[in-house]
Amino acid sequence: MSTTQQSTAQQLKPSESGYAPVNGIDVYYEVYGEGMPVVLLHGAYHTIDLNWGKLIPELSKTRKVIALEMQGHGHTPYSDRQLSRATLASDVEGLLDFLNIETVDIIGYSFGGSIAYQFAIQSAVRLRKLVIISAAYKSSGWLPEVTNNFKTMQPEFFSNTPLQAAYDAVAPDKANWTKFLEQMIASARTPYDLGDDNIAKITAPVLLISGDNDGMDKIALIKAFQLLGGAVTGDFGARLKSQLAIVPGQGHVSLMAQTQTLLGYITAFL
Repeated sequence: MSTTQQSTAQQLKPSESGYAPVNGIDVYYEVYGEGMPVVLLHGAYHTIDLNWGKLIPELSKTRKVIALEMQGHGHTPYSDRQLSRATLASDVEGLLDFLNIETVDIIGYSFGGSIAYQFAIQSAVRLRKLVIISAAYKSSGWLPEVTNNFKTMQPEFFSNTPLQAAYDAVAPDKANWTKFLEQMIASARTPYDLGDDNIAKITAPVLLISGDNDGMDKIALIKAFQLLGGAVTGDFGARLKSQLAIVPGQGHVSLMAQTQTLLGYITAFL
């Protein structure tokens, strides 16, 4: 998906950072704050700061925030290892093993949200709560205009964008930019479906956050909410474990700039 605006708000320095050797690659991570761990999974083409720079200082006031950069993103070197959501979710679990952390909350945005869904499926025992921001668990969860855009996307589309600037600022080898883009574009063009049955089996409480014009098919979003136990009459029974928030007047990119709105939903839920 498209870029969020580069953050200038993240003055905070990580208490720990480095590389975790997992599944044949070295995954870069940063740790902030103390408390119950929460893992942040960025969107496609993003870095930690580009995606989370405005949220980390707030979240880390009460939580141990673990942010990582997935294969080829930011500090994490490019690899020709085949991209798959299962592999990337396994990388997250490998990082938790490296950091000796058993149970976490996870917040995933866009591409990172689909990885968060996959983590919930394959590593359920390590997940406490899940926040999905503007992400679908299958290709058909996006409007046709979004998936059609992937079919014509070329590396040149990203030239001289904040995404490239963020990559150039931290990548260990800037020469891999085009290869990285080609790998990610190929992944975006590949249909995926994590399975209705698998989503319905997620036992962790889930908060779904979407902009009203973020490119997601809202009918499909409601169906996802139903699979997670929502979209029922909640007045006559126990409080529902999963929640849905649709933020008015927001697209896929602008949604991530609504720091206080997102923070309000996330902190109340977690």
